[in-house]
Amino acid sequence: MPMPTEIRQRAESLIAAEKARYAELHPRSRQMAAEAGAHFPGGVPLHWMLDWETPFPLFVRSARGSTVTDVDGLTYSDFCLGDTGAMFGHSPEPVARAIAAQAENGLTAMLPSNLTAEVGRLLASHFGLPYWQVTATASDANRAVVRWARALTGRKKVLVFDGCYHGQVEDAFVKLEDGKTKMKPSLLGQVTDIAENSIAAPFNDIAAAEALLAREDIALVLTEPALTNTAMVLPKDGFIEKLIAAAHRHGTLVCIDETHTISTGPGGYTRTHDIDPDFFVLGKPVAGGLPAAVFGFTAKVEADMNRVLAEKTPGYSGIGTTLSGNMLALAAMRACLAEVMTPENYAHMTSLAEKLAAGLRAGVARHGLPWTVTQIGARAELVFSARPLESGAEAAAAIDHTVERAIHLFLLNRNVLVTPFHNMTLVAPSTTEADVERLVANFGAALDALCGREGR
Repeated sequence: MPMPTEIRQRAESLIAAEKARYAELHPRSRQMAAEAGAHFPGGVPLHWMLDWETPFPLFVRSARGSTVTDVDGLTYSDFCLGDTGAMFGHSPEPVARAIAAQAENGLTAMLPSNLTAEVGRLLASHFGLPYWQVTATASDANRAVVRWARALTGRKKVLVFDGCYHGQVEDAFVKLEDGKTKMKPSLLGQVTDIAENSIAAPFNDIAAAEALLAREDIALVLTEPALTNTAMVLPKDGFIEKLIAAAHRHGTLVCIDETHTISTGPGGYTRTHDIDPDFFVLGKPVAGGLPAAVFGFTAKVEADMNRVLAEKTPGYSGIGTTLSGNMLALAAMRACLAEVMTPENYAHMTSLAEKLAAGLRAGVARHGLPWTVTQIGARAELVFSARPLESGAEAAAAIDHTVERAIHLFLLNRNVLVTPFHNMTLVAPSTTEADVERLVANFGAALDALCGREGR
């Protein structure tokens, strides 16, 4: 359903007003942006940091738990949490202690540490797969899985879902357009046509996926359990299970990328719903915010890996980077898995996320808006759709960047941070009921402004 014209018009006016307010509130951030801009384009070390679309970047002085303090001394209840990187809070105490202790005993040596066996046991216990490898990012992990799947099956093609996100993995940069797979036109510096070996399918359409798999030329299905980097799309009951069964019937391997859906529970969506993929990927929060990721795999895959390694030509495999699995990452990962990603913390996170989702829904209902709120564990998201979304195409149609931007800026200026890319919120173990109440109250005020009901 198209966004009402009057709401979009008010959103445009609200953006202008909130940008002016932001500039008044953040003189020190303005100064730091100018200083950093001498060497970092836009004043930021990663261009994504400009996606908040503030007049100039917000510079952080400190971040602890669920509270961010900026260089102007303003504090924020943080529901962005580094877009999942800090899903368990900023600098969780066990992870901070582990990092400090390990820093005294070496950061990287390209050798396994005394924690390696324990981390392996923790990964297997949490997520159910027996074998693991560590990378620096989920992008690296997904890229390694794609390469392994091609080597193990002797096939070239990869199936992903329209609207998916798997990091900086070239094979996933395709979309559906008029029923055909097309390479995303926004890519910079791309030489080959990714659509030659990648296939996009509509999420939640098992018949479409089965028809593609029946060609028996697909090495890997790479999917999130729910689409999370667009307006959130949850899987229909049984979709993931049927997808894995269909893939295996046709000799195709399956990788579940849980980098965002780890919000579901201590074992992610995969363990919560008793799913059995060939590969499992988790990045971002697995080491408490320190750059690290993992990919797990079955005993059958491990045996096939050994076969391929024994038969391949000597030389670099194209998998792995020097800093992968370093001692510092292993120390942080052990602390996060053992002491932070606990059932008790997840119970707190999910309970508060339910209260947050209920509060957002109440605000939407009070204004009679045709919007929904979707939740998956500790993750809740406002979606501009009258019903839960079922595909990437529906998600793309539901996005309204102008209204999103107005809500985000309004909240930021009232000391609440939500993810700038869409309307996603995350609840951490350190999030309090007061934090949730602050977000819900200010979200209601933002809706008042968008619906022309201020002061009523």
